[in-house]
Amino acid sequence: MKSKHLRRRLISGISMTGLLVAGLLPAASASASAAGPPAKAGDASARPAAAERGATLPYVEYEAEAADYDGTLLEADPKRTFGHTNFASESSGRKSVRLDSTGEFVEFTSTNEANSIVVRNSIPDAPGGGGIDATVSLYADGAFVQKLDLSSKHSWLYGNTDDPESLTNTPQTDARRLFDESHALLEKSYPAGTKFKLQRDADDDAPFYIVDLIDLEQVAPPASKPAECTSITEYGAVPDDGNDDTKAIQDAVTADQNGDIDCVWIPRGQWRQEQKILTDDPDNQGQYNQIGISDVSIRGAGMWHSQLYTLTEPQNAGGINHPHEGNFGFDIDDNTQISDIAIFGSGRIRGGGGAEGGVGLNGRFGKNTKISNVWIEHANVGVWVGRDYDNIPSLWGPADGLEFSGMRIRNTYADGINFSNGTRNSRVDNSSFRTTGDDSLAVWANRYVKDPAVDIAHDNSFTNNTIQLPWRANGVAIYGGYGNKVQNNLIADTANYPGIMLATDHDPLPFSGETLLTGNALHRTGGAFWNEDQEFGAITIFPASRDITGVKIRDTEIADSTYDGIQFKNGGGNVPDVEISNVSIDRSNNGSGILAMGGARGSATLTDVTITNSAEGDVLVEPGSSFVITGGPGSPGVRRVAD
Repeated sequence: MKSKHLRRRLISGISMTGLLVAGLLPAASASASAAGPPAKAGDASARPAAAERGATLPYVEYEAEAADYDGTLLEADPKRTFGHTNFASESSGRKSVRLDSTGEFVEFTSTNEANSIVVRNSIPDAPGGGGIDATVSLYADGAFVQKLDLSSKHSWLYGNTDDPESLTNTPQTDARRLFDESHALLEKSYPAGTKFKLQRDADDDAPFYIVDLIDLEQVAPPASKPAECTSITEYGAVPDDGNDDTKAIQDAVTADQNGDIDCVWIPRGQWRQEQKILTDDPDNQGQYNQIGISDVSIRGAGMWHSQLYTLTEPQNAGGINHPHEGNFGFDIDDNTQISDIAIFGSGRIRGGGGAEGGVGLNGRFGKNTKISNVWIEHANVGVWVGRDYDNIPSLWGPADGLEFSGMRIRNTYADGINFSNGTRNSRVDNSSFRTTGDDSLAVWANRYVKDPAVDIAHDNSFTNNTIQLPWRANGVAIYGGYGNKVQNNLIADTANYPGIMLATDHDPLPFSGETLLTGNALHRTGGAFWNEDQEFGAITIFPASRDITGVKIRDTEIADSTYDGIQFKNGGGNVPDVEISNVSIDRSNNGSGILAMGGARGSATLTDVTITNSAEGDVLVEPGSSFVITGGPGSPGVRRVAD
C-alpha cells in the first residue's frame, strides 16, 4: 500500500467565525433540510443542485448537533486540529454531542420511515488498549426499544506520527480514528415523525459516549433465492452458529467456476469466514496464492441480511493468500459478479509489526466484473484493484470495464476503493464512503505493469458518490493517467487532506490528455498534516515529481474550507493551462480562495469564478512563484503577495 511522506509550507492562521453544519448531504438529509444548504455565490443555476451531487442513499442521515440533546456540544477549533484526540475535528459537520451522566441523551425526529439504525459514535478504549464493549439505550417516542451494542475495538489508534504504519493500538496521549459505528435492525418499522432517543441509562456503563450522527433506513425484507442459484447451505454452511463456513463458501464458488452450478446464493444469516475465497494454485506460483476467482456469480439476500464476518485478526490467521489481503472477502481475477451482501473484517490497525486489516475485495478483476450493493467494514482497504506484473507475469492483466455501484464502505484503515495497475474504463457510481483511513476513492497509475508506456490507468470515473470523514488522506485522488473523471460527488469533512487531490507523488506514470473535475461539492475539506507543517486546500494540485497536465475544474462548489479553496503546491513538476470555470468558493477559513505557492509553476485561467469570505484574500500568488493566473472574481487582475 502507498503511504504519504510530504513536507511543505505553513500558513499563519486566521480565526474563522463559524462552522457550516448544513449542506453535508443531498437535500434528502435531515441535517441539510433543517438548516438549509450552504450559501452559494454567483449564478448557481448552471450548477447541479445539491440533490444531484452525491449518491442517492437509501437512508437519511441526522446530525447530533441539529437534534434535541442534553449533553455537551463538542465543536472543532478554528483550524480543526487533528491527531491529538480531537473528537470534534473527526465529527461530521465538525460537531458532536458528548454524554457523561445518566439520563443525558440525543433525540432525533425522523423524516422517513425506518426499521434500522446506524450510530456513529465514540466510546473510550480499554486502559491497556484493545477496546471495550458497552450499550446505549434506544427509545422511540419515549418507549424503550432496545439496547444498542457499541464497541471501541476497531477505533483508537495512537502515536504522534502521521506515518500510518507507525501508529499503534497501545494507549498514548495522542489518539486518532476515534469513531466507529454500530448498526441494528429493529423489530418493527417506525413512521416518519418518530422521536428516536439515544440515552445513557444507569446500566450503560461506558465512561463517556460521543454521538456524532445516526442513519435511519427502511430496509427491505430479505430477497428470495433465484431459481438459478445454489445455496451455500447445500455445501454445509450453517447460518448464525458461529462456526467457520469458509469451506462451504469456497466449495460453492469453485463449483460455479467449474460450471457445475450457475450461481452461488448466500442466504439470510451471519456466515463466519476465516480464509479468503480464491482459486487453488496447484503449481505454488510464489510464496502466497495470488490466483483469484473467475466466471462466478455470487448473490445475497441484501447487505443487511447476508453478512460474512471474521473473528480473527488477519495477522493471526493462517492460510491467507497474502498478508495485507487478509482472511476474509474475495480475490477476483475475471468475469465475476457479486451483489447484495456484507463483508465485515476484524482488522484493528494498518501496519505496525505486520498487523494489517485485510482487504474486502482484491485481485486483477479483469473484464465483465460488476460489484453492486456490497457493504464492507473494518478492513484495511475496502477494494484494491490490480496486481503487480511481477507477481505472476503469466496471469497479469488490468481491470477493464469494472463497475461498482451501491457500495457502502465504512471505517477502514486505508483506502476505500483504489484503481491501480493500469485499471481502465472502470467506474464507481452511486456509492457511499465514511471514515476511510486513506483515499476514499483513488486512481493510482502505478508503474508496476507489463508495459509502462501502454498500461497507464485511463478513462476511469467516480460519479455521484457521497464521501464523508476520511480520517487520513483525500476524498478523491488521481495519481497520473489520462481521461479520468471525478463528477457530481459530495465530499465532506476531510480530517487532514484535500477533498480532491491530483498528484504525482507515489511515482505514478505521467498525466496526459484530460483530467476532469466537474459538478462536485466540497464542504469543510482540506486540513493540516505531516506534523501540521503542510496545509492542504479543498482541491489541491501537487506536481511532486512531474507535470500535471490537462486539468479542468468545472461547475464546482467549495464551501467552508479549512485552508485554501484551490491550491497549487510546490513540486518538481509544472501545472500548465488549468481551466477553472463556473466555480464558487466561499469561506476559506484559514487561507485563500485560490493559492499558488512560492515554488508553484504553471498557469490557470478563471472563468465565472466567484470567491467570497476568504481569510487571506481571493487569489494569491506567493513570492517566488512563476504561476500565472488569468482572470479573477470581480476583476481581471490577480493580487500577489508583496515580496
